[in-house]
Amino acid sequence: MAYRSDSCSQLLRAADKLKQALRSLRFRPPISHVYNPLEYAWPCYEAYIRRFAAAPKRVVFLGMNPGPFGMVQTGVPFGEVTAVQQWLHLSAPIGRPPRQHPRRPITGLDCPRSEVSGRRLWGLFARRFGPAETFFREHLVLNYCPLAFMESTGRNRTPEKLGAHEKQMLFDACDEHLRAAIAALRPHWVIGVGDFARRRAELVVQGGQVNVGQVLHPSPANPRANRAWDGIVTRQLVELGVWPRARRDNSPEESTQTQ
Repeated sequence: MAYRSDSCSQLLRAADKLKQALRSLRFRPPISHVYNPLEYAWPCYEAYIRRFAAAPKRVVFLGMNPGPFGMVQTGVPFGEVTAVQQWLHLSAPIGRPPRQHPRRPITGLDCPRSEVSGRRLWGLFARRFGPAETFFREHLVLNYCPLAFMESTGRNRTPEKLGAHEKQMLFDACDEHLRAAIAALRPHWVIGVGDFARRRAELVVQGGQVNVGQVLHPSPANPRANRAWDGIVTRQLVELGVWPRARRDNSPEESTQTQ
């Protein structure tokens, strides 16, 4: 596949290289199923990059890996279905992984479940910036790892809980992809959505000219995220200097909670 030399094309080449690197990896029990939406949902991921990543970005938000009702279904990082369809205005064919877990079927953009983390993240951006194009003038959202891991029960397993050798192989490939993405986008900031993503970003950019920060992860499994998450994160970004204090009238009020 031929790509031009702009940011979008560099990102697509890097993602294609990552796909190839991950195909040879194998994971031991308790992992029973591995989904890679860069494979079966590539058309939607490609549409996301082509529409929103054609130029460098000032800020890259970095997530950990796909959630079962977000990127796993849509191919878009934090890809809650309603946000993908109604705010990002993306639509593309979604295939199926070779082996599906019976408790984690892929229904793509017809998925009836909402990814809470994605709903919170994209909802904050929509309220603060209005149209998606306004947000994407300076921002992009990526995931560090594109793979979703499931145990035999269907329970999600995060990358940091993999075995040491498995982590090393996976993280080597994902680090290389992140390094290529940063080179393509030339951001001033990489903001880890949660501690894991921030730590991986720090390792990749160490000694470079990119600032790394962290915001509270929006997962409902995090008790703090269930109390005015959008206000907490808005304040965190303002205090880092990523966002100005002035807000649009329809942006979230900053929380008065202590961090």
